[in-house]
Amino acid sequence: MFQSRDQILKAYQDYLACLNARDWESLPRFVAEDVTRNGVRLGLSGYRALLEGDVRAIPDLAFLPSHLACDPPLLAARLVFDCTPVGGLFGLPVNGRRVRFTENVFYEYRAGRIAQVWSVIDQAAIEAQL
Repeated sequence: MFQSRDQILKAYQDYLACLNARDWESLPRFVAEDVTRNGVRLGLSGYRALLEGDVRAIPDLAFLPSHLACDPPLLAARLVFDCTPVGGLFGLPVNGRRVRFTENVFYEYRAGRIAQVWSVIDQAAIEAQL
């Protein structure tokens, strides 16, 4: 299934809305069953578990894009997080302090869903705030 730039951008916005609503039951609409992240096959259940773990660690987590670029089947996003993790985060002792950081992420869409994810989180920005 070919997706146009506009279709991918709309699907991605709907995906972010799904994440922000914690609507985990709808995740299969947006993410492929055999999804990989940074070269590791997580599968849909592993990907969901990763997201649920992120939300447990950061209850006020909101996925907010500051930049989007799309060249089908790829979408690139810069996500901005302004949040308060309850404990440690990426091995850093955040422990309830408010931090702001970004994630640069690329997605590859196949058959209308996210099939591959490559993600880099700016941990140095978190360290600088502690």
